[in-house]
Amino acid sequence: MLNIVLVEPEIPQNCGNIARTCAATGCRLHLIRPLGFDISEKAVRRAGLDYWKDVEVLDYENLDDFFSKNQVKQLWCLSTKAPRAYTEADFTEDCYLFFGKETKGLPEDFLDAHYDACIRIPMLPDTRSLNLSNAVAITVYEALRQLDFPGFQNYGKMKG
Repeated sequence: MLNIVLVEPEIPQNCGNIARTCAATGCRLHLIRPLGFDISEKAVRRAGLDYWKDVEVLDYENLDDFFSKNQVKQLWCLSTKAPRAYTEADFTEDCYLFFGKETKGLPEDFLDAHYDACIRIPMLPDTRSLNLSNAVAITVYEALRQLDFPGFQNYGKMKG
């Protein structure tokens, strides 16, 4: 199972879209505080996120809390500052994909500590970044493609 890690996400709609991607792909969602929104059951129900129950969501106080509770064998850090494209990564079944907050990305010290695991989504010059939920979807589907879409319904049986 792939793991999506959102470090201090700020925009609830992005988190909702990412949760929907997780529901559709079987990814686990890890949320690192502080969050820019409420994820209580009442708030989720009020927002109409009926698929939220289909997503394993784990909540952490900070990155130290996250790493104390998870054995991370492989991680990838998505950043516009990364040295190589996401298509150059070799994703494993249980890898962790880290994404930073919408306004600042991942913390600089975290990127420095994991420099060899930093990847980016190529964009045209003068483009600042993609929407967070789009970046997650692009990366998740590349990882799943490399893993041959394990357990996906009708994969490889579609007719054009």
